[in-house]
Amino acid sequence: MSSIDEIRDARINKLKLLKDKGMNPYPAESRKELSLSEVVSGFESLEANKEIKWIAGRIMSIRGQGAIIFITLNDGTGAFQGLLKKDVLGDEKFDFWNTVVDIGDFVEMQGSFFTTKRGEKTLEAKDWGMLTKSLRPLPEKWHGLTDVEERFRKRYLDILMDGEIKELLEKKTKFWDTVRSFMKERNFLEVETPTLEVTTGGAEATPFKTYNEDFKLPLFMRISIGELWQKRLMAAGFSKTFEIGRAYRNEGSDANHLQEFTNMEFYWSYASYKDGMKLVEELYKKIAQDVFGTLHFETRGHKFDLGGKWPTIDYCETVKKETGIDILNTTYEEVKNKLEKLEIKYDGETMERMIDTLWKYCRRKISGPVFLTGHPKLISPLSKSMPENAELTERFQVIIAGSELGNGYSELNDPINQAERFEKQQELAKAGDKEAMMPDDEFVEMLEYGMPPTCGFGLGGEMLFAFLSDKPIRETQMFPLMKPKGVE
Repeated sequence: MSSIDEIRDARINKLKLLKDKGMNPYPAESRKELSLSEVVSGFESLEANKEIKWIAGRIMSIRGQGAIIFITLNDGTGAFQGLLKKDVLGDEKFDFWNTVVDIGDFVEMQGSFFTTKRGEKTLEAKDWGMLTKSLRPLPEKWHGLTDVEERFRKRYLDILMDGEIKELLEKKTKFWDTVRSFMKERNFLEVETPTLEVTTGGAEATPFKTYNEDFKLPLFMRISIGELWQKRLMAAGFSKTFEIGRAYRNEGSDANHLQEFTNMEFYWSYASYKDGMKLVEELYKKIAQDVFGTLHFETRGHKFDLGGKWPTIDYCETVKKETGIDILNTTYEEVKNKLEKLEIKYDGETMERMIDTLWKYCRRKISGPVFLTGHPKLISPLSKSMPENAELTERFQVIIAGSELGNGYSELNDPINQAERFEKQQELAKAGDKEAMMPDDEFVEMLEYGMPPTCGFGLGGEMLFAFLSDKPIRETQMFPLMKPKGVE
């Protein structure tokens, strides 16, 4: 078997032969008249009318010998069979094809359409041209790229050789199209907010740091989809807004988490968290039915049905039932001892972070779908308190397959209370909590001018799509972040 270097050298020689023949191996234009999907859908008419057309694509297979060669072309819209016959093309064109063409090349072919004795739709070539000469061989069809790191590093080949991955990524586009159309049909205005921020807000996460040379200013890449900005739009008089965009979190990567991902957040003035729950349930059911064609799923060891009315469970009651800890009447030592007894690893020694870790231990057993409500104020710095209990907040999370796949609030719009909560977050940061929320004095100033009652919600889009697809989250990204070769 030839090495990659030997194959590449041989193909470079073929490149020279093409140039010597006066055939540009990388022309800017193609004579293609029909996509391959158009050929397939209109084949009966093309064949009956004896049409002569140009088609084009990448050669995925070559078979045959002697005076007859069959190839398979793929142009991204579909695949189609081509036939080259020496007595039709002529000796010179046929022999030159055999000399310079390889699997992986992009070619154009002109010919007529017919059906073979085996019933295969085919174009019989009368002329051909080179569009792109490939210098490296494609992976072997049946084995492809088997090393996971190599697959993600050469994602373009992974997608090319594995039709299921291509279909998955196309389905992800449909996922976001469904979200966007759902929101617009309900009169939400799509907006764009900054991805570079002086202070990060809207979530608890470790940000990426960067620097603006023009302003001589340290900045952060956003960790939420414009939460504090969209709330400003509520104060500005917009009634409903949403944004689909990228967020960045400088944290670990695993089967359910990425450092760069797409999410959606919406904000709805004069609405409460209860209104948000109704809308969110409708959205998730719409996504499942339109994108996946079902409401029944199995993933990560959980089975769940998105149909029917989703139940609501209480945060504090769930933790107490599973661990015996009453969150509202506990001590730092009691929570820490419980985590150690359960052998649960936790990052950060603050009460907030330990309670959150304790909840995540309980969460993994819940298949859902359920709405989690009754979150303590300590872990909900942007949510209104409940009128009946100021230590709890009007917050809800979507829990599916043991994970949080959405997070919403009746947004806090009391500027004095918000300033106090930011101060509390600062105390947590000084105590070592890397995910504590940064204060934003200009946001508090906006609240002092007044923001209407508002429901806000963040859709964990990347995770929801991965869960409904039953795939690791990296598998659902076109180009997941990779370390350069040779970097440990």
